[in-house]
Amino acid sequence: MTRPPIGAIHHVALRTSHVEPLDRFYRELLGLPLLRRDAARGSVWLGLGEGVLMLEPASPDEPAVVRGTRELIAFAVLDREAWRAWLAAAGVPIEETTEHTLYFRDPDGRRVAVSTYPLPLGSP
Repeated sequence: MTRPPIGAIHHVALRTSHVEPLDRFYRELLGLPLLRRDAARGSVWLGLGEGVLMLEPASPDEPAVVRGTRELIAFAVLDREAWRAWLAAAGVPIEETTEHTLYFRDPDGRRVAVSTYPLPLGSP
């Protein structure tokens, strides 16, 4: 049997006890566009290229994000230094820097990055 093809990321869902601060962080700081707000469910959908970043309320029994986790969401950017200045002006501490990438945290403590690292399209 041949494995069927897989495409780009369809959506990423972040579960949180505090949807509004995450909404502000990803919309206002990172500039992701609002696609949908579901008041009944308390969720927010933001544009993520051709996919969607879903911010969803967590159940009370769900564990919080593990502090200090190195798992992350990385966004492609064209100018790392412009992002360094933008994050500094917004009071967002950068916790690590590499040649292409700046690492920082969202309000829940998830690791987030902006990166100029060139990814060759069509590579495995």
